[in-house]
Amino acid sequence: MARATARRRVVRLHGTERGLRPDALAAEEPLEIRIGGEPLTVTMRTPGQDFDLVAGFLVGEGLLHEAEQLAALRYCAGTDPDGANGSGGNGSGANSYNIVDATLRGDRPLPLSAHRNLLTTSACGLCGRDTVDAVRTHVRWKPADDPLTVRPELLYALPDRLRAAQRTFESTGGLHAAGLFGPDGELLCAREDVGRHNAVDKVVGWALREGRLPLTGHLLLVSGRASFELTQKAALAGLPLLAAVSAPSSLAVDLAEELGLTLVGFLRGERANVYTRPDRIG
Repeated sequence: MARATARRRVVRLHGTERGLRPDALAAEEPLEIRIGGEPLTVTMRTPGQDFDLVAGFLVGEGLLHEAEQLAALRYCAGTDPDGANGSGGNGSGANSYNIVDATLRGDRPLPLSAHRNLLTTSACGLCGRDTVDAVRTHVRWKPADDPLTVRPELLYALPDRLRAAQRTFESTGGLHAAGLFGPDGELLCAREDVGRHNAVDKVVGWALREGRLPLTGHLLLVSGRASFELTQKAALAGLPLLAAVSAPSSLAVDLAEELGLTLVGFLRGERANVYTRPDRIG
């Protein structure tokens, strides 16, 4: 199976001196996601916790709500350079572990990606509003109804707790992270990936496979900015609070306000901006 890091030789410059040294890089490889053998999408990710990634992605697409709906996950062999099956795409006869097929139980709704793909070819002025509406129709658990309240001091402590769990970031400096916390600030699950959305999918997928959805009363922290997509994923997992160490986008704030989700940005040290539902803080 592919590793989360790769080693390369680099020329290290230091003042007027230079020298060769090994360097650790965050691995990035494509992952093809299939449902029942049919291709759904391809995402670039850091290998590791791929089943969590796929499960979380399907939650974020409105296709899964509980572990029982996911019948099976399995790796599939790819093709060799001549197009023959079984090599996993590297010509060595070994599985590349870059294709995961999910088997679902029962009829599943149209994935949210279908709305986004259609809207990409439509007028851009409508895509934001229509996408918010599409997400709202897929939200099973209402963040607005969650009674969670947290102290500011608890929020301030979360970035350091997540940072301490970022083992691959320590060696590469090139990964995003997402952390799931309980209402008491306990770190329950931390995941890293080159894509911030993948890191969130890995956390949500872990929660689904552990039978923890909905994540009512929990908090999600991301190491980068809070985009519309991350806010959507948090809401579809039943989370009442999403915090980020950087800025949110305008559409992320719109969606959080629409759904009653508390959105916190610029969470650094003992400072933060609360963009929506500030009544949950304090």
